[in-house]
Amino acid sequence: MKGIVCGERGRLVGLSKAKKMEIGDEMKGRHVFSTPHTLRFTPHCICKGLLQIVVLVCVVFGVTLLLPAGEAPLRPVTLALQWIPQSQFAGFFVAKETGIYERYGLDVTFLSGGPGISAFGFLKEGKADFALLWLTSALQLYDQGYDLVNLFQVIQRSGLMLVAHADSGIEKPRDMEGKKVSLWGGDFAIAPQAFFEQYNIQVNEIQQSFTMNLFLRRAVDVASAMWYNEYYLLRNSGLDPEEITTFRFSEYELNFPEDGLYCLAPTIEQSPRLVQDFVRASQEGWHEAFRDYERTLDIVMRYTEEAHTGTNRVHQRWMLARMQDMMMPEDTSRPLGYLRREDFEFVCRQLREKQFIETQPSYDAFHLSFPEGEEVAQ
Repeated sequence: MKGIVCGERGRLVGLSKAKKMEIGDEMKGRHVFSTPHTLRFTPHCICKGLLQIVVLVCVVFGVTLLLPAGEAPLRPVTLALQWIPQSQFAGFFVAKETGIYERYGLDVTFLSGGPGISAFGFLKEGKADFALLWLTSALQLYDQGYDLVNLFQVIQRSGLMLVAHADSGIEKPRDMEGKKVSLWGGDFAIAPQAFFEQYNIQVNEIQQSFTMNLFLRRAVDVASAMWYNEYYLLRNSGLDPEEITTFRFSEYELNFPEDGLYCLAPTIEQSPRLVQDFVRASQEGWHEAFRDYERTLDIVMRYTEEAHTGTNRVHQRWMLARMQDMMMPEDTSRPLGYLRREDFEFVCRQLREKQFIETQPSYDAFHLSFPEGEEVAQ
């Protein structure tokens, strides 16, 4: 259907000559009322009046005005991060800054996390559409009645580890018996506890802060660390790799995948296409992040500087490389973000045995994938 628009000098565009004459004959001699003065009706006024009527009808009846191709309004999306800006979230930043999200019709906003800030809190309160959570956290929240869905398992292999000074004599798990071990609380403690049980170790647990100071001062024998973060900080403090003994849980058959992208089930029911587009755009963003490190680091550093995190490019480069190590599937036939069924079942079993959860969801209900070539309904 042709639209009616106003061209140069108030001419009507998109109408046949006969229609223009019909309108002219019908309106001849009429007046329109504006401000206190009565004005002679002109073609320009006809165009303006018709346009106002069309807009009013669209507003009243909820009709969306058709925009030219490529100019459809972007759909707003908010993602809650579980920590401050860093390369841990590089793929999402790259997807936004390189126009990938926009190409999928999305206008994405990030909500930063940090100490005392809950990404799930943003999701539960409706302030975010998506949130990044650890798999252990999501399963516990699901058990509490929150209908969470895993859309994209960012981390495939856990980056959580225990570290010891190489000259401490701690070379194997059993050497930790009776030692002072500093642990973070909450979900960070689940894998270490499983590790101690697996090797029947009794340790003296010490609460660990967000720094590695206790370990560096040798006030504890063993400390918790993330491969992409605290381990690098130890290296940066002057310790060489051979001076640090590491115990990565994923190498001891205790793989607890961490970061995953989640939403609540009603979001999928109400906006399935938006969910699909956000997941696929995010996957593309991560591929782009790993394809061009320098561009990615430029983008990440802008976010870190805006947040005044106090990091540096060298650290973020290390983190980006470790993210690639932990994210890329060992089975190359699987897409980025695939949650392995065996990892899901293992984590559920561990949580049940330790009584963190009473029941577990089915794998198919909990993890939703979007195979290439298959499109969901709008």
